[in-house]
This record gives sequence, C-alpha cells and structure tokens, in this order.
Amino acid sequence: MIPPTQADVHHALARIAPFVIRTPLVRSAALDSLTGGTIVLKPESLQRTGSFKFRGAINATQRLDAGARARGVVAPSSGNHGQALACAAHGLGMACTIVMPADAPRIKVERTRAWGATIIQYDRATDDRLAIAQGVVDRTGATLVPPFEHPDVIAGQGTLALELLADAGPLDVLLVCTGGGGMVAGCALATEGTGTAVYAVEPAESDDTARSLLSGIRERNAPGGSLLCDALLTEQPGALTFSINQPRLAGGLLVTDAEVLAAMRFAFLELKLVVEPGGAVALAALLSGKIDVRGRRVGAVLSGGNVDPDTFARALREPSTP
Repeated sequence: MIPPTQADVHHALARIAPFVIRTPLVRSAALDSLTGGTIVLKPESLQRTGSFKFRGAINATQRLDAGARARGVVAPSSGNHGQALACAAHGLGMACTIVMPADAPRIKVERTRAWGATIIQYDRATDDRLAIAQGVVDRTGATLVPPFEHPDVIAGQGTLALELLADAGPLDVLLVCTGGGGMVAGCALATEGTGTAVYAVEPAESDDTARSLLSGIRERNAPGGSLLCDALLTEQPGALTFSINQPRLAGGLLVTDAEVLAAMRFAFLELKLVVEPGGAVALAALLSGKIDVRGRRVGAVLSGGNVDPDTFARALREPSTP
C-alpha cells in the first residue's frame, strides 16, 4: 500500500466534511492548573458513532466505486471501527460484516448490529480475525476496510488534527490515544511541519508502539493482560502505520489501568464528558504527569465514549487519584 500524505489528509477533510461532526474544543481551568500547561481537548467521543473511527470509515467508503459498494465491506474490529463502518455502509446502502471478539463490550456489539451489520464473533486467544475477515472477502467479494492499516482510513483519522489546529492555533505537543497506530499516523501527517511534537499514548500492558519506536522494529504484545482499554488492544503496530509513525513521532507514553479510570472520572466530574477507557489514555497521561507540559500549549484527543455502564460505574467508584 502507498502511504498517505499530508495532502491526502486535507483531501479527506474536504470529502468527509458533509458527514462528520466538527467536534468542539474543550478547555478546563482545573486541568490547566493541575498540569501547568494550556490544554485543549478534542472530544471525539461526541463524533458520530461515539468515536474518531467514523472519520476513517466514511472516507474509505466514500472512495469506493459503484461495483465495490454493491459487494459490501468487511472489517475486523473490537467495536468502534465496526460501529463506524456499519454506520458509513448503512448510509450508502451497503452490506457490512464485522468480525468482533466474543468479549467485546456489549454496548459496542449492540450498536454495531443496530446499523444493520452482520457480526461474526471470534476468540481473541485462539482465532485469527484477519483470516476470518479474508474468508468473507473470498466468499462475497466484499472490500476489506481494516481498522488502521489502510491509507484512506489513516487520512480520514488525521482530519481531527487539522480541525484541532485550525480551531486552537499552534500546539507544542499533541497526545494521541494509540492502538494499531492509524489515528496517530494521520495526526502526525496532519501536523507535519507545524512544530508540534506528537506522542502516542498506550496502556502500559499494550505498549507495542512505544517499544517499537525505541527498537526501530515492530514489536509484539504478549498474550493476555488487561482488557480495560479494549479499543487499543492490538498485536503489533501495522506495517503501514509504523512506516509513517517511526520517523515522525516524538515518542510513546504509557498509562496504567488505575490512571485511566482516574481520567475517566475526571472527564465526567470536571468536563461533563463520558469517555471510554481507550479514549481516556491521553488525558490520563496528562493527569499523571507522564510528560512535562508546564508553559506549553498541548492538544489531547479524547478518542471515544462507547463504554459499558458497569465499566463506567467502576471508574466513578474508584478513587480519583491512582
């Protein structure tokens, strides 16, 4: 696949503008006081389908020709990309199949099915989700639209950073929630040449991007570990996403489950926003001091808000300080 360029991100923004929500900026005096920086949050939890994933999904589906649209789309997804692709396909009258882990949050499964998608469940520990998705492609001729390893998806995700810079002005730092690396790759392309240092933020037990940036090769995550940040659980960075991220990112930051839950609590109590665990890791990095932002202008993405009620209740019950 040919990597997307900054120009592709700008073209994507023009293409998807009629379909996406231009999510607002959120400021918090409490957050500025705690961090010593000027913090601007981009709440993609308010995006259509509840996450940034709709940007990439709608960009990819809008680029399909009539023949491809007639055959439908398929994707492996833990939930947010699945919902987004199902919604985008629904708007175009396309069939959509999503390969989802059996332990995906119920709310994500229900919302994906509500958009008319066919769901195939798999076991994270024993099944190959890409092989299952490829089987659907082989049987139906559907187009595979993966969650991050696709140039149109990456370009679509990067549009949020273009909006952020346009609305907030220059930034010293941008913190981006990272799983397979599609959103942070798009943001790195969008901000290239602006002087913004872009950091990938990951759960401590799923730190493949951080380790890969240090070693220079794509590292793998060990099986098992916490499932709290389900939206960010990937085996390793994508080959395409890593080729974009390795020369452009300033580094990787890691947060614990306790820090994530504290960030979700802060977002609800101080910002009046519902944020899912995977969508809260960038905020968690700020609140836990994983990067010194004193005197700096900082953007951070709140990437999704699709959280099960039980998990959200856990965040509100637990102490706000990890």
